Amino acid sequence: MADQPSTPKEIFAAMPGRFNKDAAKGLNAVYQFDLSGDNGGKWHVVINNDQCEVKEGPASNPNITISMSAQDYVDMTTGKLNGQVAFMSGKLRIAGDMGLALKMQTLFA
Repeated sequence: MADQPSTPKEIFAAMPGRFNKDAAKGLNAVYQFDLSGDNGGKWHVVINNDQCEVKEGPASNPNITISMSAQDYVDMTTGKLNGQVAFMSGKLRIAGDMGLALKMQTLFA
């Protein structure tokens, strides 16, 4: 099995390859990620029907902004931290369309 990505930059770089086009049919959304701490930064993911584009930096008009520490984000994407637990405990903050946060799990394998 391949090594799991260990930084947000590696996770975002791998996202297009894990994108589930079928789950994204008809979806038009911009996800903004604001990650703090070591290896943190801003990224945004543009989903346009069955297309997925990941860019570094802030989006001009995101539909949802997900804020958390870079390490918590890595832990969440690698399965060490449950997304709902992170949200309930305040480690994960979401602004914008909550439904898009729930859809994330189906959009990326």
